[in-house]
Amino acid sequence: MADEHKPTKKMAANAEKGLKLREKFDRGGTEVGVKRAKQIVDGGPMSDEDVKSMHSYFARHGVDKDAKAHNWGDDKDPSAGYIAWLLWGGDEGKEWADRQREKIED
Repeated sequence: MADEHKPTKKMAANAEKGLKLREKFDRGGTEVGVKRAKQIVDGGPMSDEDVKSMHSYFARHGVDKDAKAHNWGDDKDPSAGYIAWLLWGGDEGKEWADRQREKIED
């Protein structure tokens, strides 16, 4: 099953962007998010547990889009939540995690 959980190139591009923005602005994401971003950028297959973790992350952090500090989607003054979201693959990562999660039997 794990070979079906291969991240997309767009997810990798988002994760890479998140890593660069995090370095530049010194905010956004945790060490777990950085590790996930590197895993996505690497492009290798992800486990069922990785998919479940990603699905849970996106379910919890959709509200970050409503934050008032800095700006969601602004590369010149990005919010910490936006940077973190990118680390996990961005909108494409959420859609991918949702699709992959449906394939997993609990």
